[in-house]
Amino acid sequence: MSNTIQRSWFDQYMVPCFSPAQFIPVRAKGSRVWDQEGKEYVDFAGGIAVNSLGHANDELKKVLTSQIESMWHVGNGYTNEPVLKLAKILVENTFADKVFFCNSGGEANEAALKIARKYALDKYGSHKNEIISFENSFHGRTLFTVTVGGQPKYSQDFAPLPQQISHLPYNDIDAIKAHISENTCAVIVEPIIGEGGVIPADPAFLKALRELCDQHQALLIFDEIQTGVGRTGYFYAYEETGVEPDILTSAKGLGGGFPIGAMLVKQPIAEVFQPGSHGTTFGGNPLAAAVANQVVALVNQPEFLAGVQERHHEFIKRMADLNQRYHVFSELRGKGLLLGAELEKKYQGKAKTLSNIAAEEGLIALIAGPNVLRFAPALNIEEQDINDGFARLENALKRFVQE
Repeated sequence: MSNTIQRSWFDQYMVPCFSPAQFIPVRAKGSRVWDQEGKEYVDFAGGIAVNSLGHANDELKKVLTSQIESMWHVGNGYTNEPVLKLAKILVENTFADKVFFCNSGGEANEAALKIARKYALDKYGSHKNEIISFENSFHGRTLFTVTVGGQPKYSQDFAPLPQQISHLPYNDIDAIKAHISENTCAVIVEPIIGEGGVIPADPAFLKALRELCDQHQALLIFDEIQTGVGRTGYFYAYEETGVEPDILTSAKGLGGGFPIGAMLVKQPIAEVFQPGSHGTTFGGNPLAAAVANQVVALVNQPEFLAGVQERHHEFIKRMADLNQRYHVFSELRGKGLLLGAELEKKYQGKAKTLSNIAAEEGLIALIAGPNVLRFAPALNIEEQDINDGFARLENALKRFVQE
């Protein structure tokens, strides 16, 4: 492999928003990745829950190649066949009546928050503008979404910030009961807090949010950027909870690696966005929509979703077995193939160290804050990849406890 392109170019030429690994991946297939030196890795990260069907999936390549031959992009003065098909499928398979397409999770949440405020303004008046979010949540990197996110470290340097945004403790029913009011226009919640530690919502908490939103004429927004499209073993995580949101945001796994975002919404809310209210240049383009159609067709099948649940139990069992030997984790949690392993007290703050050692051993993993190792592999990850990945994780844990 040519080493002409150097990792040092990142430091020399790119804005340092990220701190990427020292190796550069150049090729990938399924749940295997190879770097410039030809070293192989097992991928337990999935591009942060994006590569839902693994790398270079043959069926996705086929539909993308076919769409490339016919049409890449049209302006939003026109529609296109792939996006109409995708909208129909999403509406028919969820609570929603209408869909807005964009390019990312941050954009999907931006649209959801804007439409919630406009709906409240049009229907109730300007006093009804408060948005309630939760501590440790993450909803995107636009100024609006980063403010709504419940991690001040991401927003505090960009003041003045959008106003009338409140952050309450997650899974605390009493706190939301005490705070929500007639001024609240929306409550936004992740069914599983992702970046903030892989923390599942208590079903009773989500039910209480639905009841309180109904009582106070507020909209309930589910941020399913990370949990959607099969990640938890359901097409969308809300299905397991029995709680139906008014708005749902989706991205990441929806495109299986191709950028796409979506806001799913009920009809009365959708109507407040008319031509000119909101927009996008690339959202709903034919390439992204064609790939997403194929992702949905493959993932939203009972057998496929059952396979995600089976892999969940396999991952949890393997993690528990390793933990009995190395005593690194205090808690294993998550749903489907969105999993978090919290470090024991004596290893707190060292999740990044562990993930770096894992990479040296040939395993790509994630963190969710300084104390949680996170896995979000391909939903169809194969048994041999699981076996090899856990063998490499064991090697990493041996080194981690010694170092």
